[in-house]
Amino acid sequence: MNLLRTLATVSSLTLLSRILGFIRDFVIARAFGAGMLTDAFFVAFRLPNLLRRLFAEGAFSQAFVPLLAEYRNQRGTEETHQLVNRVATALFLIVMTVAALGVIGSPLLVQVTAPGFAADADKFALTVTLTRITFPYILFMALVALSAGMLNTWGRFALPAFTPVLLNLSFIGMALFAAPYFDPPILALAWAVFLGGVLQLAIQLPALKKIGMLPRFDFAPHDPGVRRVLKLMAPAVLGVSVAQISLVINTVFASFLVSGSVSWLYYADRLMEFPAGLLGAALGTILLPSLSKAHTGANPKEFSALLDWGLRLTFMLTLPAALSLAILAVPLISTLFQHGAFSADDVLQTRQALVAYSIGLIGLILVKVLAPGFYARQDIKTPVKIALLTLVATQAMNLAFIGTLKHAGLALAIGLASCLNAALLFRGLRRKNSYLPSPGWGRFLLKLTLALTVLSATLWFGMGKEAAWLAAPTLERITWLSAVVSAGIAAYFGTLWLTGFRLRDFRRHGTPS
Repeated sequence: MNLLRTLATVSSLTLLSRILGFIRDFVIARAFGAGMLTDAFFVAFRLPNLLRRLFAEGAFSQAFVPLLAEYRNQRGTEETHQLVNRVATALFLIVMTVAALGVIGSPLLVQVTAPGFAADADKFALTVTLTRITFPYILFMALVALSAGMLNTWGRFALPAFTPVLLNLSFIGMALFAAPYFDPPILALAWAVFLGGVLQLAIQLPALKKIGMLPRFDFAPHDPGVRRVLKLMAPAVLGVSVAQISLVINTVFASFLVSGSVSWLYYADRLMEFPAGLLGAALGTILLPSLSKAHTGANPKEFSALLDWGLRLTFMLTLPAALSLAILAVPLISTLFQHGAFSADDVLQTRQALVAYSIGLIGLILVKVLAPGFYARQDIKTPVKIALLTLVATQAMNLAFIGTLKHAGLALAIGLASCLNAALLFRGLRRKNSYLPSPGWGRFLLKLTLALTVLSATLWFGMGKEAAWLAAPTLERITWLSAVVSAGIAAYFGTLWLTGFRLRDFRRHGTPS
Protein backbone atom coordinates (compact mmCIF):
# COMPACT_ATOMS: atom_id res chain seq x y z
CA MET A 1 0.00 0.00 0.00
CA ASN A 2 1.41 3.38 -1.03
CA LEU A 3 0.87 5.56 2.04
CA LEU A 4 1.32 8.83 0.16
CA ARG A 5 -1.31 7.79 -2.40
CA THR A 6 -3.63 6.66 0.40
CA LEU A 7 -3.08 9.96 2.19
CA ALA A 8 -3.95 11.80 -1.03
CA THR A 9 -7.16 9.77 -1.40
CA VAL A 10 -8.27 10.28 2.20
CA SER A 11 -7.31 13.97 2.11
CA SER A 12 -9.18 14.50 -1.16
CA LEU A 13 -12.37 13.03 0.25
CA THR A 14 -11.85 15.00 3.45
CA LEU A 15 -11.41 18.11 1.31
CA LEU A 16 -14.80 17.41 -0.30
CA SER A 17 -16.34 17.11 3.16
CA ARG A 18 -14.66 20.32 4.34
CA ILE A 19 -15.81 22.26 1.26
CA LEU A 20 -19.36 21.11 1.87
CA GLY A 21 -18.80 22.03 5.53
CA PHE A 22 -18.00 25.60 4.51
CA ILE A 23 -21.07 25.66 2.29
CA ARG A 24 -23.09 24.44 5.25
CA ASP A 25 -21.64 27.16 7.49
CA PHE A 26 -22.26 29.74 4.77
CA VAL A 27 -25.90 28.65 4.63
CA ILE A 28 -26.23 28.70 8.43
CA ALA A 29 -24.49 32.08 8.76
CA ARG A 30 -26.66 33.61 6.05
CA ALA A 31 -29.87 32.28 7.55
CA PHE A 32 -29.21 32.73 11.26
CA GLY A 33 -26.17 35.03 11.64
CA ALA A 34 -24.38 34.95 15.00
CA GLY A 35 -26.66 35.48 17.97
CA MET A 36 -28.97 33.79 20.43
CA LEU A 37 -30.31 31.10 18.06
CA THR A 38 -26.89 29.98 16.79
CA ASP A 39 -25.37 30.17 20.28
CA ALA A 40 -28.10 27.79 21.47
CA PHE A 41 -27.58 25.36 18.59
CA PHE A 42 -23.78 25.32 18.77
CA VAL A 43 -23.90 24.61 22.51
CA ALA A 44 -26.48 21.85 21.93
CA PHE A 45 -24.39 20.28 19.17
CA ARG A 46 -21.04 20.64 20.89
CA LEU A 47 -21.71 18.16 23.69
CA PRO A 48 -22.84 15.21 21.52
CA ASN A 49 -20.05 16.16 19.10
CA LEU A 50 -17.57 15.89 21.97
CA LEU A 51 -18.97 12.52 23.00
CA ARG A 52 -18.79 11.43 19.37
CA ARG A 53 -15.05 12.01 19.51
CA LEU A 54 -14.74 10.30 22.86
CA PHE A 55 -16.70 7.20 21.84
CA ALA A 56 -15.89 7.31 18.14
CA GLU A 57 -12.91 8.96 16.45
CA GLY A 58 -11.05 9.43 19.71
CA ALA A 59 -10.66 6.91 22.49
CA PHE A 60 -12.61 4.03 20.95
CA SER A 61 -10.74 4.00 17.64
CA GLN A 62 -7.36 4.27 19.34
CA ALA A 63 -8.22 1.35 21.63
CA PHE A 64 -9.99 -0.87 19.09
CA VAL A 65 -7.88 -0.64 15.92
CA PRO A 66 -4.57 -1.95 17.40
CA LEU A 67 -6.39 -4.87 19.02
CA LEU A 68 -8.33 -5.60 15.84
CA ALA A 69 -5.05 -5.63 13.87
CA GLU A 70 -3.56 -8.02 16.41
CA TYR A 71 -6.52 -10.42 16.14
CA ARG A 72 -6.54 -10.30 12.35
CA ASN A 73 -2.79 -10.93 12.10
CA GLN A 74 -2.49 -13.61 14.76
CA ARG A 75 -5.87 -15.29 15.40
CA GLY A 76 -7.68 -15.69 12.10
CA THR A 77 -11.04 -14.66 10.64
CA GLU A 78 -13.36 -16.53 13.01
CA GLU A 79 -11.91 -15.11 16.24
CA THR A 80 -11.65 -11.65 14.66
CA HIS A 81 -15.34 -11.69 13.71
CA GLN A 82 -16.25 -12.86 17.19
CA LEU A 83 -14.29 -9.92 18.64
CA VAL A 84 -16.13 -7.55 16.29
CA ASN A 85 -19.53 -8.95 17.32
CA ARG A 86 -18.84 -8.70 21.02
CA VAL A 87 -17.21 -5.27 20.93
CA ALA A 88 -20.02 -3.92 18.72
CA THR A 89 -22.65 -5.24 21.13
CA ALA A 90 -20.93 -3.75 24.19
CA LEU A 91 -20.40 -0.43 22.44
CA PHE A 92 -24.04 -0.29 21.31
CA LEU A 93 -25.42 -0.94 24.79
CA ILE A 94 -23.07 1.50 26.51
CA VAL A 95 -23.59 4.37 24.08
CA MET A 96 -27.36 3.80 23.85
CA THR A 97 -27.52 4.15 27.63
CA VAL A 98 -25.43 7.34 27.51
CA ALA A 99 -27.64 8.76 24.76
CA ALA A 100 -30.82 8.03 26.72
CA LEU A 101 -29.38 9.64 29.85
CA GLY A 102 -28.33 12.65 27.79
CA VAL A 103 -31.83 13.15 26.43
CA ILE A 104 -33.37 12.86 29.89
CA GLY A 105 -30.76 15.02 31.58
CA SER A 106 -30.49 17.76 28.94
CA PRO A 107 -31.48 20.61 31.32
CA LEU A 108 -28.68 19.65 33.70
CA LEU A 109 -26.18 19.28 30.84
CA VAL A 110 -26.99 22.74 29.50
CA GLN A 111 -26.76 24.17 33.01
CA VAL A 112 -23.28 22.68 33.38
CA THR A 113 -21.89 23.38 29.91
CA ALA A 114 -23.42 26.85 29.39
CA PRO A 115 -24.34 28.22 32.84
CA GLY A 116 -24.50 31.75 31.49
CA PHE A 117 -27.60 30.81 29.47
CA ALA A 118 -29.62 30.39 32.68
CA ALA A 119 -30.07 34.16 32.85
CA ASP A 120 -32.20 34.03 29.68
CA ALA A 121 -35.09 31.57 30.14
CA ASP A 122 -35.96 31.41 26.42
CA LYS A 123 -32.35 30.82 25.38
CA PHE A 124 -31.94 28.12 28.01
CA ALA A 125 -35.18 26.32 27.05
CA LEU A 126 -34.29 26.40 23.34
CA THR A 127 -30.83 24.96 24.05
CA VAL A 128 -32.38 22.12 26.06
CA THR A 129 -34.78 21.27 23.22
CA LEU A 130 -31.99 21.29 20.64
CA THR A 131 -29.79 19.12 22.89
CA ARG A 132 -32.52 16.48 23.21
CA ILE A 133 -32.83 16.22 19.44
CA THR A 134 -29.10 16.07 18.72
CA PHE A 135 -27.98 13.78 21.54
CA PRO A 136 -28.81 10.42 19.87
CA TYR A 137 -26.22 11.38 17.23
CA ILE A 138 -23.52 9.84 19.43
CA LEU A 139 -25.09 6.37 19.10
CA PHE A 140 -24.98 6.45 15.30
CA MET A 141 -21.46 7.86 15.24
CA ALA A 142 -20.07 5.34 17.72
CA LEU A 143 -21.22 2.56 15.38
CA VAL A 144 -19.81 4.49 12.40
CA ALA A 145 -16.45 4.62 14.19
CA LEU A 146 -16.58 0.87 14.77
CA SER A 147 -17.26 0.35 11.06
CA ALA A 148 -14.52 2.79 10.01
CA GLY A 149 -11.98 1.07 12.25
CA MET A 150 -12.70 -2.27 10.59
CA LEU A 151 -12.67 -0.86 7.05
CA ASN A 152 -9.41 1.01 7.67
CA THR A 153 -7.79 -2.13 9.10
CA TRP A 154 -8.78 -3.94 5.89
CA GLY A 155 -7.20 -1.12 3.85
CA ARG A 156 -10.55 0.40 2.79
CA PHE A 157 -9.93 4.06 3.62
CA ALA A 158 -12.07 5.80 0.98
CA LEU A 159 -15.58 5.09 2.26
CA PRO A 160 -14.92 6.12 5.89
CA ALA A 161 -13.30 9.33 4.59
CA PHE A 162 -16.35 10.05 2.40
CA THR A 163 -18.93 9.36 5.13
CA PRO A 164 -18.86 12.84 6.82
CA VAL A 165 -20.03 14.33 3.51
CA LEU A 166 -23.50 13.01 4.33
CA LEU A 167 -23.77 15.07 7.52
CA ASN A 168 -22.93 18.25 5.63
CA LEU A 169 -25.47 17.44 2.91
CA SER A 170 -28.06 16.87 5.63
CA PHE A 171 -27.29 20.28 7.16
CA ILE A 172 -27.45 22.06 3.83
CA GLY A 173 -30.69 20.40 2.77
CA MET A 174 -32.48 20.98 6.07
CA ALA A 175 -31.31 24.60 6.37
CA LEU A 176 -32.30 25.49 2.81
CA PHE A 177 -35.55 23.59 2.43
CA ALA A 178 -36.90 22.46 5.79
CA ALA A 179 -36.20 25.41 8.14
CA PRO A 180 -39.39 27.36 7.23
CA TYR A 181 -41.48 24.41 8.40
CA PHE A 182 -40.06 24.48 11.95
CA ASP A 183 -40.87 26.88 14.77
CA PRO A 184 -38.35 28.19 15.54
CA PRO A 185 -36.51 27.46 12.27
CA ILE A 186 -33.26 26.61 14.11
CA LEU A 187 -34.84 23.25 15.04
CA ALA A 188 -34.20 22.15 11.46
CA LEU A 189 -30.44 22.12 12.20
CA ALA A 190 -30.93 19.80 15.17
CA TRP A 191 -32.91 17.34 13.07
CA ALA A 192 -30.21 17.61 10.40
CA VAL A 193 -27.75 16.23 12.97
CA PHE A 194 -30.04 13.27 13.69
CA LEU A 195 -30.62 12.55 10.00
CA GLY A 196 -26.91 12.87 9.24
CA GLY A 197 -26.11 10.22 11.85
CA VAL A 198 -28.59 7.77 10.32
CA LEU A 199 -27.21 8.29 6.81
CA GLN A 200 -23.57 7.89 7.85
CA LEU A 201 -24.27 4.57 9.54
CA ALA A 202 -26.41 3.25 6.68
CA ILE A 203 -23.71 3.78 4.03
CA GLN A 204 -21.17 1.71 6.00
CA LEU A 205 -23.20 -1.48 6.34
CA PRO A 206 -22.87 -2.84 2.76
CA ALA A 207 -19.08 -2.38 2.91
CA LEU A 208 -18.88 -4.34 6.18
CA LYS A 209 -20.94 -7.13 4.67
CA LYS A 210 -18.57 -7.24 1.69
CA ILE A 211 -15.51 -7.90 3.89
CA GLY A 212 -17.48 -10.40 5.98
CA MET A 213 -17.42 -8.32 9.18
CA LEU A 214 -21.03 -7.16 9.54
CA PRO A 215 -21.57 -7.29 13.33
CA ARG A 216 -24.16 -9.52 14.98
CA PHE A 217 -25.53 -9.19 18.51
CA ASP A 218 -23.33 -11.17 20.92
CA PHE A 219 -23.44 -10.01 24.52
CA ALA A 220 -20.27 -11.22 26.23
CA PRO A 221 -19.05 -8.51 28.63
CA HIS A 222 -16.43 -10.81 30.16
CA ASP A 223 -14.80 -11.62 26.82
CA PRO A 224 -11.03 -10.87 27.13
CA GLY A 225 -11.02 -8.80 23.92
CA VAL A 226 -13.97 -6.67 25.05
CA ARG A 227 -12.38 -6.12 28.43
CA ARG A 228 -9.09 -5.10 26.80
CA VAL A 229 -10.85 -2.56 24.58
CA LEU A 230 -12.74 -1.10 27.54
CA LYS A 231 -9.58 -1.04 29.65
CA LEU A 232 -7.68 0.81 26.93
CA MET A 233 -10.60 3.07 26.08
CA ALA A 234 -11.39 4.40 29.55
CA PRO A 235 -8.14 6.35 30.10
CA ALA A 236 -7.79 7.09 26.38
CA VAL A 237 -10.88 9.31 26.65
CA LEU A 238 -8.63 11.95 28.19
CA GLY A 239 -5.54 11.05 26.21
CA VAL A 240 -7.09 11.68 22.80
CA SER A 241 -9.89 14.15 23.48
CA VAL A 242 -8.33 16.74 25.75
CA ALA A 243 -8.74 19.43 23.09
CA GLN A 244 -12.46 18.68 22.81
CA ILE A 245 -12.91 18.72 26.57
CA SER A 246 -11.17 22.09 26.58
CA LEU A 247 -13.60 23.33 23.93
CA VAL A 248 -16.54 22.41 26.16
CA ILE A 249 -14.97 24.20 29.12
CA ASN A 250 -14.33 27.14 26.81
CA THR A 251 -18.05 27.19 26.07
CA VAL A 252 -18.68 27.57 29.79
CA PHE A 253 -16.38 30.60 29.86
CA ALA A 254 -17.78 32.00 26.60
CA SER A 255 -21.38 31.73 27.83
CA PHE A 256 -20.60 34.55 30.28
CA LEU A 257 -19.23 36.83 27.54
CA VAL A 258 -21.26 39.01 25.19
CA SER A 259 -23.85 37.34 22.98
CA GLY A 260 -22.22 35.96 19.84
CA SER A 261 -19.00 34.85 21.55
CA VAL A 262 -19.86 31.15 21.28
CA SER A 263 -20.64 31.60 17.57
CA TRP A 264 -17.44 33.54 16.85
CA LEU A 265 -15.42 30.74 18.42
CA TYR A 266 -17.41 28.17 16.43
CA TYR A 267 -16.78 29.78 13.04
CA ALA A 268 -13.07 30.25 13.84
CA ASP A 269 -12.84 26.63 14.96
CA ARG A 270 -14.47 25.50 11.72
CA LEU A 271 -11.78 27.26 9.69
CA MET A 272 -9.04 25.81 11.86
CA GLU A 273 -10.50 22.31 11.49
CA PHE A 274 -10.17 22.52 7.71
CA PRO A 275 -6.40 21.82 7.67
CA ALA A 276 -6.65 19.82 10.90
CA GLY A 277 -9.05 17.37 9.28
CA LEU A 278 -7.47 17.50 5.86
CA LEU A 279 -4.06 16.49 7.18
CA GLY A 280 -4.19 15.62 10.87
CA ALA A 281 -7.19 13.30 10.83
CA ALA A 282 -6.09 11.75 7.53
CA LEU A 283 -2.54 11.07 8.76
CA GLY A 284 -3.75 9.66 12.06
CA THR A 285 -6.23 7.41 10.23
CA ILE A 286 -3.71 5.83 7.89
CA LEU A 287 -0.79 5.73 10.36
CA LEU A 288 -2.50 3.84 13.18
CA PRO A 289 -3.04 0.53 11.30
CA SER A 290 0.49 0.65 9.85
CA LEU A 291 2.06 1.48 13.22
CA SER A 292 0.05 -1.33 14.82
CA LYS A 293 1.33 -3.72 12.14
CA ALA A 294 4.94 -2.60 12.71
CA HIS A 295 4.60 -3.01 16.48
CA THR A 296 2.91 -6.42 16.22
CA GLY A 297 5.63 -7.54 13.82
CA ALA A 298 8.40 -6.32 16.17
CA ASN A 299 9.81 -3.92 13.58
CA PRO A 300 10.99 -0.82 15.52
CA LYS A 301 12.84 0.69 12.54
CA GLU A 302 9.68 0.70 10.44
CA PHE A 303 7.71 2.09 13.40
CA SER A 304 10.14 5.01 13.78
CA ALA A 305 10.33 5.61 10.01
CA LEU A 306 6.52 5.85 9.79
CA LEU A 307 6.46 8.48 12.54
CA ASP A 308 9.28 10.42 10.89
CA TRP A 309 7.39 10.41 7.58
CA GLY A 310 4.26 11.69 9.31
CA LEU A 311 6.12 14.43 11.17
CA ARG A 312 7.86 15.76 8.05
CA LEU A 313 4.59 15.92 6.15
CA THR A 314 2.97 17.66 9.11
CA PHE A 315 5.59 20.40 9.23
CA MET A 316 5.65 20.84 5.47
CA LEU A 317 1.87 21.22 5.12
CA THR A 318 0.69 22.56 8.49
CA LEU A 319 3.02 25.52 8.95
CA PRO A 320 1.95 27.22 5.69
CA ALA A 321 -1.70 26.50 6.54
CA ALA A 322 -1.37 28.13 9.98
CA LEU A 323 0.43 31.13 8.51
CA SER A 324 -2.20 31.52 5.80
CA LEU A 325 -5.08 31.36 8.30
CA ALA A 326 -3.51 34.11 10.38
CA ILE A 327 -2.67 36.45 7.48
CA LEU A 328 -5.83 35.84 5.46
CA ALA A 329 -8.25 35.74 8.42
CA VAL A 330 -10.41 38.67 7.31
CA PRO A 331 -10.45 37.71 3.60
CA LEU A 332 -11.42 34.14 4.46
CA ILE A 333 -14.11 34.97 7.03
CA SER A 334 -15.66 37.80 5.01
CA THR A 335 -15.76 35.71 1.83
CA LEU A 336 -17.24 32.65 3.50
CA PHE A 337 -19.55 34.11 6.13
CA GLN A 338 -20.21 37.85 5.70
CA HIS A 339 -23.64 37.47 4.15
CA GLY A 340 -27.16 38.14 5.37
CA ALA A 341 -27.23 38.35 9.18
CA PHE A 342 -23.45 37.88 9.58
CA SER A 343 -22.07 41.42 9.97
CA ALA A 344 -18.68 43.08 9.48
CA ASP A 345 -18.29 43.20 13.26
CA ASP A 346 -18.86 39.43 13.37
CA VAL A 347 -16.01 39.08 10.83
CA LEU A 348 -13.60 41.08 12.97
CA GLN A 349 -14.56 39.27 16.17
CA THR A 350 -14.18 35.88 14.48
CA ARG A 351 -10.83 37.03 13.06
CA GLN A 352 -9.45 37.52 16.58
CA ALA A 353 -10.33 33.95 17.51
CA LEU A 354 -8.96 32.50 14.25
CA VAL A 355 -5.58 34.22 14.60
CA ALA A 356 -5.34 32.88 18.16
CA TYR A 357 -6.30 29.37 17.05
CA SER A 358 -3.77 29.40 14.20
CA ILE A 359 -0.90 29.66 16.69
CA GLY A 360 -1.70 26.16 17.93
CA LEU A 361 -2.55 24.48 14.62
CA ILE A 362 0.83 22.78 14.34
CA GLY A 363 0.43 21.34 17.84
CA LEU A 364 -3.09 20.13 17.14
CA ILE A 365 -2.01 18.16 14.06
CA LEU A 366 1.20 16.87 15.64
CA VAL A 367 -0.93 15.31 18.38
CA LYS A 368 -2.86 13.41 15.68
CA VAL A 369 0.45 11.99 14.41
CA LEU A 370 2.21 11.37 17.74
CA ALA A 371 -0.68 9.90 19.76
CA PRO A 372 -1.01 6.83 17.49
CA GLY A 373 2.64 6.11 18.32
CA PHE A 374 1.50 5.32 21.86
CA TYR A 375 -1.82 3.68 21.12
CA ALA A 376 -0.35 1.36 18.49
CA ARG A 377 1.84 0.03 21.32
CA GLN A 378 -1.23 -0.10 23.62
CA ASP A 379 0.51 2.35 25.94
CA ILE A 380 -2.24 4.35 27.65
CA LYS A 381 -0.62 5.69 30.82
CA THR A 382 1.80 8.11 29.18
CA PRO A 383 -0.76 9.98 27.00
CA VAL A 384 -3.19 10.17 29.94
CA LYS A 385 -0.63 11.81 32.20
CA ILE A 386 0.20 14.28 29.43
CA ALA A 387 -3.49 14.96 28.76
CA LEU A 388 -4.23 15.72 32.40
CA LEU A 389 -1.31 18.13 32.61
CA THR A 390 -2.40 19.80 29.37
CA LEU A 391 -5.99 20.15 30.54
CA VAL A 392 -4.89 21.87 33.75
CA ALA A 393 -2.58 24.18 31.79
CA THR A 394 -5.43 25.07 29.40
CA GLN A 395 -7.71 26.20 32.20
CA ALA A 396 -4.93 28.20 33.84
CA MET A 397 -4.38 29.99 30.51
CA ASN A 398 -8.14 30.53 30.12
CA LEU A 399 -8.22 32.37 33.43
CA ALA A 400 -5.10 34.34 32.50
CA PHE A 401 -6.28 35.41 29.02
CA ILE A 402 -10.06 35.84 29.19
CA GLY A 403 -9.97 39.12 31.10
CA THR A 404 -8.07 41.03 28.41
CA LEU A 405 -8.51 38.97 25.24
CA LYS A 406 -12.13 37.81 25.84
CA HIS A 407 -13.16 35.02 23.43
CA ALA A 408 -9.82 35.23 21.58
CA GLY A 409 -8.06 34.40 24.85
CA LEU A 410 -10.03 31.14 25.05
CA ALA A 411 -8.91 30.24 21.53
CA LEU A 412 -5.29 31.10 22.34
CA ALA A 413 -5.38 28.83 25.40
CA ILE A 414 -6.54 25.90 23.24
CA GLY A 415 -3.79 26.55 20.69
CA LEU A 416 -0.95 26.84 23.19
CA ALA A 417 -2.18 23.78 25.08
CA SER A 418 -2.11 21.74 21.85
CA CYS A 419 1.53 22.69 21.35
CA LEU A 420 2.32 21.67 24.93
CA ASN A 421 0.52 18.36 24.42
CA ALA A 422 2.48 17.65 21.23
CA ALA A 423 5.80 18.57 22.81
CA LEU A 424 5.24 16.21 25.75
CA LEU A 425 4.11 13.37 23.47
CA PHE A 426 7.23 13.85 21.35
CA ARG A 427 9.46 13.77 24.43
CA GLY A 428 7.71 10.61 25.61
CA LEU A 429 8.34 8.80 22.31
CA ARG A 430 11.98 9.86 22.29
CA ARG A 431 12.53 8.72 25.89
CA LYS A 432 11.11 5.29 25.07
CA ASN A 433 13.28 5.13 21.92
CA SER A 434 10.10 4.53 19.93
CA TYR A 435 11.07 7.37 17.60
CA LEU A 436 14.56 8.17 16.32
CA PRO A 437 14.63 11.17 13.93
CA SER A 438 16.02 10.38 10.50
CA PRO A 439 19.01 12.42 9.26
CA GLY A 440 18.47 15.75 7.50
CA TRP A 441 15.98 17.52 9.79
CA GLY A 442 18.12 20.68 10.08
CA ARG A 443 18.36 21.15 6.32
CA PHE A 444 14.66 20.28 5.98
CA LEU A 445 13.58 22.99 8.45
CA LEU A 446 15.90 25.58 6.90
CA LYS A 447 14.28 25.08 3.49
CA LEU A 448 10.82 25.29 5.06
CA THR A 449 11.72 28.59 6.73
CA LEU A 450 12.75 30.10 3.39
CA ALA A 451 9.54 28.91 1.71
CA LEU A 452 7.39 30.24 4.58
CA THR A 453 9.07 33.64 4.30
CA VAL A 454 8.25 33.81 0.60
CA LEU A 455 4.68 32.70 1.33
CA SER A 456 4.20 35.39 4.00
CA ALA A 457 5.33 38.16 1.67
CA THR A 458 3.12 36.90 -1.18
CA LEU A 459 -0.03 36.72 0.99
CA TRP A 460 0.58 39.99 2.82
CA PHE A 461 1.09 42.11 -0.27
CA GLY A 462 -1.54 40.26 -2.28
CA MET A 463 -4.21 40.69 0.39
CA GLY A 464 -4.14 44.48 0.57
CA LYS A 465 -6.14 46.35 3.21
CA GLU A 466 -8.61 44.42 5.37
CA ALA A 467 -11.22 47.18 5.18
CA ALA A 468 -11.54 46.62 1.43
CA TRP A 469 -12.62 43.01 2.02
CA LEU A 470 -15.42 44.07 4.36
CA ALA A 471 -16.93 46.35 1.72
CA ALA A 472 -16.27 44.33 -1.45
CA PRO A 473 -19.09 42.46 -3.27
CA THR A 474 -19.18 38.69 -2.86
CA LEU A 475 -18.00 37.84 -6.38
CA GLU A 476 -15.06 40.24 -6.10
CA ARG A 477 -14.06 38.66 -2.76
CA ILE A 478 -14.17 35.16 -4.23
CA THR A 479 -12.09 36.15 -7.26
CA TRP A 480 -9.59 38.12 -5.21
CA LEU A 481 -9.21 35.42 -2.54
CA SER A 482 -8.79 32.71 -5.17
CA ALA A 483 -6.01 34.70 -6.83
CA VAL A 484 -4.19 35.39 -3.55
CA VAL A 485 -4.43 31.76 -2.39
CA SER A 486 -3.27 30.47 -5.77
CA ALA A 487 -0.32 32.84 -5.73
CA GLY A 488 0.56 31.74 -2.20
CA ILE A 489 0.45 28.04 -3.12
CA ALA A 490 2.61 28.65 -6.19
CA ALA A 491 5.10 30.73 -4.20
CA TYR A 492 5.42 28.20 -1.36
CA PHE A 493 5.68 25.00 -3.35
CA GLY A 494 7.72 26.73 -6.06
CA THR A 495 10.28 27.74 -3.45
CA LEU A 496 10.34 24.21 -2.03
CA TRP A 497 10.93 22.82 -5.52
CA LEU A 498 13.78 25.25 -6.14
CA THR A 499 15.40 24.18 -2.86
CA GLY A 500 15.31 20.52 -3.90
CA PHE A 501 12.00 19.12 -2.60
CA ARG A 502 10.48 16.42 -4.82
CA LEU A 503 7.24 14.46 -4.44
CA ARG A 504 9.06 11.12 -4.70
CA ASP A 505 10.97 11.96 -1.52
CA PHE A 506 7.73 11.55 0.49
CA ARG A 507 6.52 8.29 -1.00
CA ARG A 508 6.27 5.53 1.53
CA HIS A 509 4.81 2.04 1.50
CA GLY A 510 3.10 0.30 4.36
CA THR A 511 0.71 -2.54 5.03
CA PRO A 512 -2.12 -1.90 7.45
CA SER A 513 -2.43 -5.51 8.52
